[in-house]
Amino acid sequence: MLFFRNTNKTSGEEIRKEIESNAGIIIDVRTAAERAMGTLPDAQAADWLSGEVHENASSWDPEKHYYLYCRSGNRSGQAASFLKAQGFKNVTNIGAYGDLKNSF
Repeated sequence: MLFFRNTNKTSGEEIRKEIESNAGIIIDVRTAAERAMGTLPDAQAADWLSGEVHENASSWDPEKHYYLYCRSGNRSGQAASFLKAQGFKNVTNIGAYGDLKNSF
């Protein structure tokens, strides 16, 4: 299931609970400058724009669950689509950092 910021289907609190019940790896696909303004606890950094997601994907376990976010949900959506095309089974775009930061 993918979550996008503009659907308003899922709150940050609901996403946090999902991550707690379906343990996985949180990936922040924003730039270093964006991450300097804050990041979710325990999130790994892999900048989509610089190609870090592409570079790191070969070392990630495609059987684990990955939760991706960015500034608006767009880049994390692109990264989620890329990972799924690479054979990753459990990838969720959890949307925008601004919508999530107060729930973690």
